[in-house]
Amino acid sequence: MITKFLLKLRILPRWVIIVIDVVIVAFCTLVGYLLRFNFDWEAISKFGFLIGILINSVSCIVSLLVTKSYAGIVRYTGLKDGLRVLYTLILTHSFTLTINYFSKIVYGITFVPPSVVLISFLASFLFLFQYRLLIKNVFSYYGKTYISRNNIAIFGAGQMGLITKHLIENDTRSDYIIQAFFEDDENKIGKEINGTSIFSFEKYKYIIRKYKLDELIIAVNELSLDRKNYIVDVCLTNNLKVRTVPNFKSWIQGELSINQIKQVRIDDLLERESIIIQNSELLDQIKNSVVLITGAAGSIGSELVRQVVLYQPMKIVLIDQAESSLYDLFSDLKTDINLEYIVADITNSVRIERIFDEHRPDIIFHAAAYKHVPLMEDNPHEAISCNVLGTKILADFAQKFEVRKFVMVSTDKAVNPTSVMGASKRIAEMYVQSLNLNSFTSFITTRFGNVLGSNGSVIPHFKKQIQNGGPITVTHPEITRYFMTIGEACELILEAGCMGKGGEIFLFDMGKSVKIVELAKKMIRLSGLEPYADIDIVFTGLRQGEKLYEELLTSKENSLPTHHSKIMIAQVSVPDHDLVKSCVNELHDLATTEYSGLDLVSKMKKLVPEFKSNRSMYEVLDN
Repeated sequence: MITKFLLKLRILPRWVIIVIDVVIVAFCTLVGYLLRFNFDWEAISKFGFLIGILINSVSCIVSLLVTKSYAGIVRYTGLKDGLRVLYTLILTHSFTLTINYFSKIVYGITFVPPSVVLISFLASFLFLFQYRLLIKNVFSYYGKTYISRNNIAIFGAGQMGLITKHLIENDTRSDYIIQAFFEDDENKIGKEINGTSIFSFEKYKYIIRKYKLDELIIAVNELSLDRKNYIVDVCLTNNLKVRTVPNFKSWIQGELSINQIKQVRIDDLLERESIIIQNSELLDQIKNSVVLITGAAGSIGSELVRQVVLYQPMKIVLIDQAESSLYDLFSDLKTDINLEYIVADITNSVRIERIFDEHRPDIIFHAAAYKHVPLMEDNPHEAISCNVLGTKILADFAQKFEVRKFVMVSTDKAVNPTSVMGASKRIAEMYVQSLNLNSFTSFITTRFGNVLGSNGSVIPHFKKQIQNGGPITVTHPEITRYFMTIGEACELILEAGCMGKGGEIFLFDMGKSVKIVELAKKMIRLSGLEPYADIDIVFTGLRQGEKLYEELLTSKENSLPTHHSKIMIAQVSVPDHDLVKSCVNELHDLATTEYSGLDLVSKMKKLVPEFKSNRSMYEVLDN
């Protein structure tokens, strides 16, 4: 009955609020008289308490009309409404004291004793504000109960969890009921926050069953990746939706919005702690320098631009042959740093030389490359042209124009390559490393795995397949990959450019490899669907040149630590420059003539003996 009445009575009429407020003030005035005269009813009657109550009530009506404290919607009561009630009562009792003053002068009578005024003021504020909060809570509880409530728990009973609780409870449009908190802090477990109990997450089965939970919100600023994955896995196994509260830094103008509490994404579960660049020389090296970035419109290149800007270079030269993507970057970037946007092909030596001559770069970050394995299997001429010849042209001009540092972005697919793409990147590594032996320029290489969210990567591909209703296509049930964020990759590149003295190949501690089929299942569940029931997973077989497992070192390579715990240096034998240069020139001649792909790949295999093709037409060359 109460619930149905509340749903019909969406907002209390203003006259009802005025009547309630006046009645409460009148009652509190009576309480003041009772306390003032020690509950001696005969003395109270002789004093004429009814006139005093009438005066205070009329003063209240006038004050209400002046402050309009009745205008607030009671079930939305907040701090401002409390202040408005306070102003109303100050005005009410000021009117009463004024009437007392004049009645004392004119008639020699005090209608309302000052002690009664004080008691009435304090009691009135307590009752007026509390009844508003009571109505607010009744509306919130019964309204949500009657409609269709979602029982939720919050992981994290700290400041962020408390803010999240208040935000949800004060949002009258939501149908969420906070039933419990989960915590890892043993000092908080067993206690309560505003009537909501705090439990250990190890009791999740009991709590989920007891409160019939529908959802969990993770409201912890710092939570390890393993712990976050465990919590999400528990929720998905128990059919709980999982949302997360963003970091404090992401809050809009320092305040959390209900719309910022988002579904947990697969990216959140693959990220690791960001690399913290500890080398103070980085700012000194980049500040007031001319920095040239190739592939500047790509995933890695564009993030490099955004990070380099923070170190106050004199100028950044952005080179890319993808005109539309470069224009998008031009539209997005807002900075006072001088940015030169150049549409150019790195294999055009004449054009590249003119760019070097005009801008005289101090540091080069070379991120331009063809990277898609199946496409490069079918187009080995282009893989050689871009990945090998393009790198050679840039590196040669870096040496000619005495560029201080040349940092090449490589890939883990260059290790024991099974594809044309991987082999082309390994040859580029070899050329750059060999060039460092007798050069003013410090040539440095970085190797890392797959980048989350990059163009053509597996996660955006899976997201699109889920949106289209499936199926998700996975090449092999046992295939695994390493993942890192774009931000992490670029931090590694910057750190390598800073710490590198020349000739190094830097590796990144990639953490644990991820089984792609498990990744697909988790993405489906995070979308609120069931694998194989709502979205099917189909195995299509390994593609040309594709590996089951990626590596960062060959069997003949070892690694050395650096001052950064997650960055290592590969101990790689440095190839003879004249030999590599001769082979690269031969590859260039083959790639720019009518020679077949077999001839070209055969030459690549001679230069990179560990290059063994996999599920490719070039496997015949390995026999």
